[in-house]
Amino acid sequence: MTLSTMTRTAGHRPLRAAGTPTGMAAPVPASALELLARSDAELVAAQLASSDDERFLHAHLAALRAGAALLQVTGRPTRRPVPRTVWEMVALVAPELAEWTAFFADGAAARSAVEAGRGDVVDAARADHTVAAAEDFQDVVRAFVRPEGTGTQGSLTLRAS
Repeated sequence: MTLSTMTRTAGHRPLRAAGTPTGMAAPVPASALELLARSDAELVAAQLASSDDERFLHAHLAALRAGAALLQVTGRPTRRPVPRTVWEMVALVAPELAEWTAFFADGAAARSAVEAGRGDVVDAARADHTVAAAEDFQDVVRAFVRPEGTGTQGSLTLRAS
């Protein structure tokens, strides 16, 4: 499956918070909503950026913040006590997003290079692809955080998975 088809084919898995009865709505943590808002801001910055490197950087950061928002809702995996990247943790809590996490994990070195000031790290095609992927990934994360039909903003319908 390619990134262009992942949004269409990846259904979201209902989330269930520990200790919450099945079928009850639980509030989405304010920190998750803030991370999604910051992800939105990064996507706007990506659209307004004047260079390919900046567009790539902001798009990658938008995806990173969306992944962190998902972790705020699901909790961090506790299998290993060693530090992990957001992409590793998202892949553990939502294995169906593994292709997304692999795509963005592969871009982490390029993002670091851009942040370090090395110019011309990415070309226009890669920047465009990353912006589009970040927008799609954010949509997928929003579906996890606020599934269709859950009603009010800031709440999450929890069901047994």
